Amino acid sequence: MRLSRPHSLTRRARLIAGATGLAAAAALAVPAAASAQPAPKTFSATELNQTATSVRTADVGGTAWYVDGASGKVVVTADSTVSKAEIAKLKSEAGANADALVVKRTPGKFSKLIAGGEAITTGGARCSLGFNVQDGAGTKFALTAGHCTNIGSSWSIGTTTGSSFPGDDYGIIRHSDPGAADGRVSLYNGSYQEIDGAADATVGQSVQRSGSTTGLHGGSVTGLNATVNYGADGIVSGLIQTNVCAEPGDSGGALFSGSTALGLTSGGSGNCSSGGTTFYQPVTEALSVYGVSII
Repeated sequence: MRLSRPHSLTRRARLIAGATGLAAAAALAVPAAASAQPAPKTFSATELNQTATSVRTADVGGTAWYVDGASGKVVVTADSTVSKAEIAKLKSEAGANADALVVKRTPGKFSKLIAGGEAITTGGARCSLGFNVQDGAGTKFALTAGHCTNIGSSWSIGTTTGSSFPGDDYGIIRHSDPGAADGRVSLYNGSYQEIDGAADATVGQSVQRSGSTTGLHGGSVTGLNATVNYGADGIVSGLIQTNVCAEPGDSGGALFSGSTALGLTSGGSGNCSSGGTTFYQPVTEALSVYGVSII
């Protein structure tokens, strides 16, 4: 004979079982502890410098780079000619420090900004005057880009007396008419900016650039001590990197902030319709090398 359980006992058992089931379900619903993620690797100054050296060793034309101490990374800017395979080459060359690389793209092709036309000219080439300067004896000179002074000794304003490119990008021309050496910078609106000294640029600084092709444009400094690989034209180091636009013929032109001279236009990519990335030779180095000062 099958014995039946008392009704109250059966109901109590069901309640206990139900409560147990809810407890089990609640236990399953507790989220699992998040798996520990390794902290991002930090790189020492030595490792960052080694990484920057590896980018140079990779020798990929159309790249520019600088060590960003604030982020602890080496920021590489690659123009439109750089392939995915070449990006992979940069990372491979960096080896264990590959994670220190941050690669950014910029439109167009990095090139020296030089063209045929007017302004300061030699033969069929045109560049822009950077800053007028003088030596201790009062002799007047003009500073411009070294890749400009490399291509000719006789200019519309005088004669080349010094030139450094690649490696650096500055040159100096002795004025044939000293009276024409104006210490101001043209703003291309009929007015001029007085320049009363020179200084080193800082990241984030608001700047303006004056050049004979595109006139006056502004932006900010995005990097310092940048190196740019112009491909067959060579590698230049120690440059100021900005988001100011420029075009061929603007080379050598003045980069300044208020009344302070900062740099000489070296090269870049893009244009003043769509924007771009540009690089500048610090003017303080050229002033020191040639022993001259801003007029």
